[in-house]
Amino acid sequence: MTTDVYTHGHHESVLRSHRWRTVDNSAAYLVPLLERGQRVLDVGCGPGTVTTDLAERVAPGTVVGVDSSAAVIEIARASAADVAGVEFRQGDAMALPFDDDAFDVVHAHQVLQHLSDPVSALREMRRVTRPGGVVAVRDADYSAMTWYPASSGLDEWMTLYHEVTEANGAEADAGRRLLSWTRAAGFDPTGITTGADAWCWATPEERSWWSGVWAERVTSSAFARQAVAYGLADDVALEVLADAWRAWGDAEDGWFAVLHGWVLARA
Repeated sequence: MTTDVYTHGHHESVLRSHRWRTVDNSAAYLVPLLERGQRVLDVGCGPGTVTTDLAERVAPGTVVGVDSSAAVIEIARASAADVAGVEFRQGDAMALPFDDDAFDVVHAHQVLQHLSDPVSALREMRRVTRPGGVVAVRDADYSAMTWYPASSGLDEWMTLYHEVTEANGAEADAGRRLLSWTRAAGFDPTGITTGADAWCWATPEERSWWSGVWAERVTSSAFARQAVAYGLADDVALEVLADAWRAWGDAEDGWFAVLHGWVLARA
């Protein structure tokens, strides 16, 4: 088991964000390659909403969700109790508990940005993918996030987020690096397709949800505990960041976009 530190942790505010994710909003780039009967691995599955969505799309195939957290695996199992063709196992992205060539598709969403050695993780994903199968990865790029109106508080949040992830040995600006990492992992460049897409929150309901999630995360999640433990912030500073998030959420013309890079790589 690796000793990588997960910046976000599994506080309820984080899980609330993760449960929002579906294939349509988080893995649309992969949809054209999904087929009935495939065997799919979802690495870093979290609470499993994308995993179960994948299972419905490849039925009667199977999807296995893997996460390093035993607690979140139990949450995923409970939420997917009535979904056919899906199973969840605790496992490490750096040492996947599967034989070589075991899957048609290996998918990882918002995972590589949290690993100290994403290239080795990609090699491990390729190992468990059958020849001709596909490894699909998508990650946010924090420096490319943008918002309106301007907010010095959100600027400070962005700076702190980079400082915390750097202390964790991780790369917050992963999206722009996925192609480079995939090539470094030894995938044939002729079998690599890459691109970008975005999430955007702009309606009052979307702003309320996104700002509320982050206002809670900056004070209550593992990110907050790490920021304090590393001496990068104190509780007062974190409350100021939460206020900045709430102020952005209240702005009638508020707009926030998250850019993601993605890669499809043939094994």
